[in-house]
Amino acid sequence: MSLKKISKEQPEVFKFNEKNLKAVKKAISNYPKNKMKSAVMPLLYIAQKQNDNWIPLAAMKLIAKTLNMPYIKVYEVATFYTMYNLSPVGEYFFQVCTTTPCMIRGAYKLVDVCKKRISENESEISKDGKSSWLEVECLGACVNAPMVQINEDYFEDLDSEKLEKIIEKISNNEKPNPGSYRGRLSSEPENIRKTLLDNKNA
Repeated sequence: MSLKKISKEQPEVFKFNEKNLKAVKKAISNYPKNKMKSAVMPLLYIAQKQNDNWIPLAAMKLIAKTLNMPYIKVYEVATFYTMYNLSPVGEYFFQVCTTTPCMIRGAYKLVDVCKKRISENESEISKDGKSSWLEVECLGACVNAPMVQINEDYFEDLDSEKLEKIIEKISNNEKPNPGSYRGRLSSEPENIRKTLLDNKNA
């Protein structure tokens, strides 16, 4: 993530709320006292969820103080991983996988839909304030390519028309259903084929 994606508008102070403070303490307790720094990634994730899906610099400074580590080390982690957003994103954050399996099956057609229906540029919030999108590397659902992650949900087996309908639902304040858009359960073979059990499909 480049420095250009770090928000120019930053809150002066960040504090974990009561619920997340408990989650922070639990995350830290998973590591030996002399290895507290290893909790930096879960703490960044907790901060991001609390702050409308992006991490302000004030949160990084608090995490550095909490884990007794240099602020620059927290900053390095937050800027390295694409899972952390350093500027505001839409209420619905679309992450479009364009790694090889998704690319072969039409991922860039999904990118075109995002450009047309959400915003021309990545990391730019739509005019209605609902959505933003980003092109990302593998999200681990290669069998059901192409796919898009929206917030924490996976939308799989997509094409341009299906993604358009998902965005349309969001625009109409409806919640789209996650999962396969070809009716598959998880990553089951298409047409319910059972190659090892049915010689006709061998």
